[in-house]
Amino acid sequence: MLPSLFLLLVCQAAGEAAARLLHLPLPGPVIGLALLLAGLLLRGRRGVPEPLGETTDGLLRHLSLLFVPAGVGITNYLGLIADQALPVAAAVVGSTVLTIWVTGLVTSRVDAMLTARHGGGSGGAAGSDAR
Repeated sequence: MLPSLFLLLVCQAAGEAAARLLHLPLPGPVIGLALLLAGLLLRGRRGVPEPLGETTDGLLRHLSLLFVPAGVGITNYLGLIADQALPVAAAVVGSTVLTIWVTGLVTSRVDAMLTARHGGGSGGAAGSDAR
Protein backbone atom coordinates (compact mmCIF):
# COMPACT_ATOMS: atom_id res chain seq x y z
CA MET A 1 0.00 0.00 0.00
CA LEU A 2 2.80 2.45 0.82
CA PRO A 3 4.49 2.12 -2.59
CA SER A 4 1.13 2.78 -4.26
CA LEU A 5 0.46 5.84 -2.11
CA PHE A 6 4.00 7.00 -2.87
CA LEU A 7 3.33 6.62 -6.61
CA LEU A 8 0.10 8.63 -6.33
CA LEU A 9 1.85 11.38 -4.36
CA VAL A 10 4.77 11.47 -6.82
CA CYS A 11 2.33 11.89 -9.71
CA GLN A 12 0.54 14.68 -7.88
CA ALA A 13 3.82 16.40 -6.97
CA ALA A 14 5.03 16.12 -10.57
CA GLY A 15 1.73 17.61 -11.73
CA GLU A 16 2.05 20.49 -9.25
CA ALA A 17 5.62 21.13 -10.37
CA ALA A 18 4.63 21.10 -14.04
CA ALA A 19 1.69 23.44 -13.43
CA ARG A 20 3.84 25.94 -11.57
CA LEU A 21 6.97 25.77 -13.72
CA LEU A 22 5.12 25.85 -17.03
CA HIS A 23 2.41 28.28 -15.83
CA LEU A 24 -0.28 25.89 -17.02
CA PRO A 25 -3.95 26.79 -16.49
CA LEU A 26 -4.68 23.33 -15.05
CA PRO A 27 -4.52 22.27 -11.41
CA GLY A 28 -1.47 20.20 -10.50
CA PRO A 29 -3.50 17.17 -9.36
CA VAL A 30 -5.23 17.05 -12.75
CA ILE A 31 -1.87 17.06 -14.52
CA GLY A 32 -0.65 14.40 -12.07
CA LEU A 33 -3.69 12.27 -12.88
CA ALA A 34 -2.88 12.62 -16.59
CA LEU A 35 0.70 11.53 -15.87
CA LEU A 36 -0.58 8.50 -13.97
CA LEU A 37 -2.92 7.67 -16.85
CA ALA A 38 -0.06 7.99 -19.34
CA GLY A 39 2.04 5.63 -17.22
CA LEU A 40 -0.77 3.10 -17.04
CA LEU A 41 -1.35 3.35 -20.79
CA LEU A 42 2.34 2.66 -21.38
CA ARG A 43 1.89 -0.60 -19.44
CA GLY A 44 -0.46 -1.67 -22.20
CA ARG A 45 -2.67 -4.70 -21.67
CA ARG A 46 -1.16 -5.49 -18.29
CA GLY A 47 -3.58 -2.94 -16.81
CA VAL A 48 -3.49 -1.45 -13.34
CA PRO A 49 -1.11 -3.19 -10.94
CA GLU A 50 -3.08 -5.03 -8.24
CA PRO A 51 -1.57 -3.12 -5.26
CA LEU A 52 -2.34 0.22 -6.94
CA GLY A 53 -5.88 -0.92 -7.70
CA GLU A 54 -6.42 -2.00 -4.09
CA THR A 55 -5.05 1.30 -2.76
CA THR A 56 -7.15 3.45 -5.08
CA ASP A 57 -10.26 1.37 -4.35
CA GLY A 58 -9.69 1.99 -0.64
CA LEU A 59 -9.31 5.72 -1.22
CA LEU A 60 -12.47 5.82 -3.32
CA ARG A 61 -14.45 3.93 -0.66
CA HIS A 62 -13.65 6.72 1.79
CA LEU A 63 -13.74 9.62 -0.66
CA SER A 64 -16.53 11.41 1.22
CA LEU A 65 -14.15 11.91 4.18
CA LEU A 66 -11.90 13.99 1.94
CA PHE A 67 -14.70 16.56 1.58
CA VAL A 68 -14.84 17.27 5.33
CA PRO A 69 -11.93 19.78 5.34
CA ALA A 70 -13.47 21.64 2.40
CA GLY A 71 -16.82 21.75 4.17
CA VAL A 72 -15.19 23.06 7.33
CA GLY A 73 -13.31 25.65 5.27
CA ILE A 74 -16.57 26.91 3.80
CA THR A 75 -17.76 27.81 7.28
CA ASN A 76 -15.01 30.43 7.41
CA TYR A 77 -16.66 32.19 4.47
CA LEU A 78 -20.33 31.91 5.40
CA GLY A 79 -20.64 35.70 5.67
CA LEU A 80 -19.21 36.21 2.19
CA ILE A 81 -21.39 33.44 0.79
CA ALA A 82 -24.47 35.01 2.40
CA ASP A 83 -23.54 38.39 0.88
CA GLN A 84 -23.14 36.79 -2.54
CA ALA A 85 -26.02 34.29 -2.28
CA LEU A 86 -27.65 35.22 -5.59
CA PRO A 87 -24.50 34.90 -7.74
CA VAL A 88 -23.52 31.68 -5.94
CA ALA A 89 -27.00 30.20 -6.43
CA ALA A 90 -27.02 31.28 -10.08
CA ALA A 91 -23.62 29.68 -10.64
CA VAL A 92 -24.67 26.43 -8.97
CA VAL A 93 -27.99 26.19 -10.81
CA GLY A 94 -26.52 27.36 -14.12
CA SER A 95 -23.59 24.95 -14.01
CA THR A 96 -25.90 22.08 -13.05
CA VAL A 97 -28.29 22.80 -15.93
CA LEU A 98 -25.37 23.20 -18.36
CA THR A 99 -23.82 19.93 -17.19
CA ILE A 100 -27.08 18.03 -17.59
CA TRP A 101 -27.64 19.55 -21.05
CA VAL A 102 -24.10 18.75 -22.27
CA THR A 103 -24.31 15.22 -20.85
CA GLY A 104 -27.62 14.66 -22.66
CA LEU A 105 -26.20 16.06 -25.89
CA VAL A 106 -23.07 13.90 -25.74
CA THR A 107 -25.10 10.82 -24.79
CA SER A 108 -27.52 11.29 -27.68
CA ARG A 109 -24.66 11.82 -30.15
CA VAL A 110 -22.76 8.77 -28.93
CA ASP A 111 -25.98 6.73 -29.04
CA ALA A 112 -26.60 7.88 -32.63
CA MET A 113 -23.03 6.99 -33.60
CA LEU A 114 -23.29 3.54 -32.03
CA THR A 115 -26.68 2.95 -33.63
CA ALA A 116 -25.31 3.95 -37.05
CA ARG A 117 -22.19 1.83 -36.58
CA HIS A 118 -24.10 -1.27 -35.54
CA GLY A 119 -26.81 -0.92 -38.16
CA GLY A 120 -29.77 0.31 -36.14
CA GLY A 121 -31.13 -2.78 -34.50
CA SER A 122 -32.47 -2.33 -30.99
CA GLY A 123 -32.19 1.44 -30.75
CA GLY A 124 -28.88 2.07 -29.07
CA ALA A 125 -27.04 1.39 -25.85
CA ALA A 126 -30.14 0.18 -23.98
CA GLY A 127 -30.45 -2.74 -26.38
CA SER A 128 -28.56 -5.98 -26.66
CA ASP A 129 -25.10 -4.41 -26.20
CA ALA A 130 -25.91 -3.44 -22.61
CA ARG A 131 -26.38 -7.03 -21.42
